Amino acid sequence: MTSNISRSQFLSGDFSGNNLPIRPPWALSEELFIERCTRCSECVKACPYHLIKEGRGKFPIVDFSIAGCDFCRDCVNACEPGALNSDPDLESTPWTLKAEILSNCLSLNSIVCRACGDTCEERAITFKLELGGVARPNLDRQACTGCGECYAVCPIKSVTIKPEAPQEQAA
Repeated sequence: MTSNISRSQFLSGDFSGNNLPIRPPWALSEELFIERCTRCSECVKACPYHLIKEGRGKFPIVDFSIAGCDFCRDCVNACEPGALNSDPDLESTPWTLKAEILSNCLSLNSIVCRACGDTCEERAITFKLELGGVARPNLDRQACTGCGECYAVCPIKSVTIKPEAPQEQAA
């Protein structure tokens, strides 16, 4: 079985091709995105929350360290080459990103913190009270939009935002 990976993935040691940068919402597939994106930075300028930055090769990437995405489509509207494409008539999902709570989460380690749950507009992160302990976070992956707000507010960055793994088919 062969896999097509880019030169930059090879040089960075990503032989699986799974560690792709996070592109702005409604980005085309990585191959088409790289082909169509002219690196004009109009999507970077259009983002009201400044979470779209220039990445490797000046291609736009998303950085959730400051804020999350509210899917305003300003970046899509600014993208003349069509590397970001959203049909407003369809309920298209902006990306396949989902949050994941890591084991170093304060609440998972008996320290009270609910920053991620408090900021989650979709209520994808809730907290379950336990007898004699601190409430533990529960993540509803179906409700999660991958907006990144939970990552932005986490004091120790124990949340990751990454593409949802494809469902394995039953044998």
